[in-house]
Amino acid sequence: MLEPQGRFRLRIDWTLLLLLVAITGLGLLNLYSASYNVKNPMFTQQIYWIFIGFSVFLITATIDYRVYNKVAYFIYALGILTLILVLVTGLIKHGSRRWLIIGTMRLQPSELFKIAIILALGHFVDASPPKTEQGRTLQELIIPSLLAGFPFLLIMIQPDLGTGMLILLIFFSIMFLLRLRIRSLLTLLSSIIVLTPLIWTFVLQEYQKNRILVFLDPASDPSGHGWHYRQSIFAIGSGQWSGKGFLSGTQSKFHFLPAQWSDFPFSVWAEEWGLIGSLLLMGLYIWLILLSISLAKSARDRFASVICLGVGAMFFWHVVINIGMVMGLLPIVGVTLPLFSHGGSSMLTFMIGAGLLMSVSSRRYAFE
Repeated sequence: MLEPQGRFRLRIDWTLLLLLVAITGLGLLNLYSASYNVKNPMFTQQIYWIFIGFSVFLITATIDYRVYNKVAYFIYALGILTLILVLVTGLIKHGSRRWLIIGTMRLQPSELFKIAIILALGHFVDASPPKTEQGRTLQELIIPSLLAGFPFLLIMIQPDLGTGMLILLIFFSIMFLLRLRIRSLLTLLSSIIVLTPLIWTFVLQEYQKNRILVFLDPASDPSGHGWHYRQSIFAIGSGQWSGKGFLSGTQSKFHFLPAQWSDFPFSVWAEEWGLIGSLLLMGLYIWLILLSISLAKSARDRFASVICLGVGAMFFWHVVINIGMVMGLLPIVGVTLPLFSHGGSSMLTFMIGAGLLMSVSSRRYAFE
């Protein structure tokens, strides 16, 4: 039986729920400002995806998280199958084959796979012997490394550098927080350094290399990605303390910002709401990430702890990369801002992740 003896009492984590409502609400407000003068149904589409997202969140939260432990490898295998299917029958857009068409919906399996890798790593850790005082050895990391490495290669073939990086970052975050031995950590980092030239030569596409080179020298492509960096930084800086006001951002209004509703929504937000509004949004994300860490510490078992750490890492790295990207601190890799950017696959992924957090949270003290 999944449920221990005693009366089951499901408790709603209102803090988590209110954080989700706040971030998605601000994102919807921002999307309206970024697209109100564009003949495109993206605002209506986002409302639809938010509705679907909260429905999926509720379903995910209602199911006992221990059920996911039992089917974690099945979900992982299904995710691998969809990644292979994308390479065979996926929709090609902007030179990448990343999307599956399901009815009227266009889904990006690599986005949803972030949940699959978190569940698979959680199941592995839960089924493994407890770590020693010195931490986990490199030998213990062979299977989880394969679990993360194989989908990374499939995603890079599409190609999708941003999502591939995130799969690895989630993996390393979970392994680090579960206490790797220093020697094991140094060995892994050394392996990455050794493999970097091979990845640059044989894995990265030419446009991905160009993005990295332009990041290092924006003046080398003044009308392309260098232009994107400058316009984004100008938008953020022009917001000053309190911003230009709702619907008053000139960079978004005149479409100087690239992909302002998906990759660069933070630039739109910072221009219209300034430093104060930016700190508010980042504060909500920090609160959500700290909440996931707190849930990991108080979870009833190791599987639940890994779920919370993995979801927290997913939110953390998305926020860091997206904001770093639009501020010119990181290369442009097409990573969304969680629950804030326009996009159905991204919304579903983070809502499922939040649903897992709620499932763990509501069952910490559910049986008394």
